Amino acid sequence: MTADAGVRAGFELDAAALEAWMRARMEVPPGPLAITQFSGGQSNPTYGVAVGDLNLVLRRKPPGALLKGAHDVLREARVMGALGEAEFPVPRIHGVCEDPEVIGTAFYLMAHVEGRIVWDPATDIADPGERAATFDAMNATLAKLHSLDIDALGLSDYGRRGGFVQRQTALWTRQYREVADAGRDDNMDRLADWLAGKELPDETSVIHGDFRIDNLILRPGRPEVAAVIDWELSTLGHPLADFAYHLMMYRMPTHLGGLGGRDLKALGIPAEADYVAAYAERTGRAVLPDLDVFVAFNMFRFAAIIHGIRGRVIRGNAVSPKARKRADEFPDLARLAWEQAVKAGA
Repeated sequence: MTADAGVRAGFELDAAALEAWMRARMEVPPGPLAITQFSGGQSNPTYGVAVGDLNLVLRRKPPGALLKGAHDVLREARVMGALGEAEFPVPRIHGVCEDPEVIGTAFYLMAHVEGRIVWDPATDIADPGERAATFDAMNATLAKLHSLDIDALGLSDYGRRGGFVQRQTALWTRQYREVADAGRDDNMDRLADWLAGKELPDETSVIHGDFRIDNLILRPGRPEVAAVIDWELSTLGHPLADFAYHLMMYRMPTHLGGLGGRDLKALGIPAEADYVAAYAERTGRAVLPDLDVFVAFNMFRFAAIIHGIRGRVIRGNAVSPKARKRADEFPDLARLAWEQAVKAGA
């Protein structure tokens, strides 16, 4: 994310109230607060807060009426605080405010981590050797997350244990079928029925929920993960579902934002089989059972989200070119998702 000059209309903060809250609870250098808004962080507005040599990032709920349970920034702060104690790479939490009266919503402050965000490893990283090392670091980071003990982290109540894929399949099947104006799709209907009938072995870990390269901050000039960010979708869930979501990058074609069709060897990016083997070894597994099922599940969930966007476009509630482009991608995503189920024996 890059900081914009100033703050967008409707997203202003009460700088005086924020400064008073910070100075009452934290060591803050003298001088006025400089507040900027980041261009990313659309779900939970994100700001840079600087005073003297102290540089922080503030995450808050968006203003206005919200769906129950959505935009839970306090949950983000909790999981990052716990992971930081376990020396997992996350920004350090400096302060958490549950009182919406201070700036209008709950918020938290975390350290600003110096580094770089990679959006497309094929273009944003110049050297094949650096790409290979970056992918290895990314793989090791996710394996470490899934190897952490939930109870030792103090996160035993962070979500439900077991049944993750079944619950999520039921949720997204319902969401898909309720958006009637976006139409039905044979591939999605087949997938919903097939996934509902799958029995998968239960396993539970902390999962990120949106682990991908652009949710990592890489160290300046080094292919190392300085911090994993954007924990809004984190919960307790099946680690292989989390890994399979990450693995979708290999199965998606370039026009859907994936690596499919690219010359991975020339780019220095490991082949999917090697990437899977590295994760399996790091997590103490001989194999990854039902991996294609987990990929199909994630593509189904992703396609259901896009189907919802398609409904909003049809209703005229989403008019941006990006939303329309996403809506047009729905049939391809549904077909691709069913192809993963066929690979898994459907």
